[in-house]
Amino acid sequence: MKIDLITLFPEMCEAVLGESIIGRAQKSEALEINCVQLRDFAHDKHRRVDDTVYGGGMGMLMKCEPIALCYENICEKRGCKPHFVYMSPQGKPLTQQRLKELSELENICVLAGHYEGVDQRVIDEFIDEEISIGDYVLTGGELPALVFIDALSRLVSGVLSNDECFTEESHFGGLLEYPQYTKPQVWRGVEVPPVLYSGDHRKVDRWRYEHSLLNTAKKRPDMLEKLELSEDDRQILSNNGM
Repeated sequence: MKIDLITLFPEMCEAVLGESIIGRAQKSEALEINCVQLRDFAHDKHRRVDDTVYGGGMGMLMKCEPIALCYENICEKRGCKPHFVYMSPQGKPLTQQRLKELSELENICVLAGHYEGVDQRVIDEFIDEEISIGDYVLTGGELPALVFIDALSRLVSGVLSNDECFTEESHFGGLLEYPQYTKPQVWRGVEVPPVLYSGDHRKVDRWRYEHSLLNTAKKRPDMLEKLELSEDDRQILSNNGM
């Protein structure tokens, strides 16, 4: 997958994306991430990418032309039109399901907004979808863009060592992950559930599924409303007072 990130702070983004799993994935060429400085496409002497808002109001708005020129340059270099995502508090909430769908694409471009946002004409002309990481407002779009790219990248083939690294995690299959434990077997008088070191993999799998279901019911009951629960699932919940 090739990801282009349009930002006013490429060094900040490169510092994060160059580390850990995402950094190693770039070195192995499982991923290609390019952070593009938007100011390079502002052609006045001050390299301005913002201006005042028509109709008045506080703050400044990101201008059309630098964004348009930047995206068109990326399209020319890629030889295609990457799916263009704008990180915005007005966007649809980011979900694991949408990440799975987007991970099938070859090229994605992400716009990290700033100031009071982006001229609507850019959104109407170029943006394929707006995505939000939550119902709150940050000082800029870089952190949401980094969250999006990190969550997306780890679903791309070759980024993680094994697909099970993400297929058993919270949200992937519609349930939260089961509780997990490590050594020592007994810590401050509390023992790891014996089934987990019984050696019976079928029982372990069963325990994990049941506790994923119970964990979801306890912490995120809204998620269960979106699933088609079996009679067995409902019995598990009922037996545990849920």
